Amino acid sequence: MSILHTVNKSPFQKNDLRSCLNHANSDDAILLIEDGVYGALSGTEFSLLTSSSDADIYCLKADLAARGFDKNRVSDGVKLVDYDGFVDLVAQNDAVNSWL
Repeated sequence: MSILHTVNKSPFQKNDLRSCLNHANSDDAILLIEDGVYGALSGTEFSLLTSSSDADIYCLKADLAARGFDKNRVSDGVKLVDYDGFVDLVAQNDAVNSWL
């Protein structure tokens, strides 16, 4: 059973991303939304964690842009998605788990 994990809190303020990465399986997907997109930025302590994850990692483009970042700031291996891509991820996975 595949799970889409959504993380909406900054990894610099809460441990949700770290916990999510520890629990996600290789057939899961992780979507960083809202302040969770800070976990997708390259050059941070989290870029190593996200690049070594077995799960696919996605970042919502609109939330990244809303915080003043563009795709050049995103770590290698993190895939950018728009709202249609978000819907596709929900449909492709068996369940959704929101890390609050």
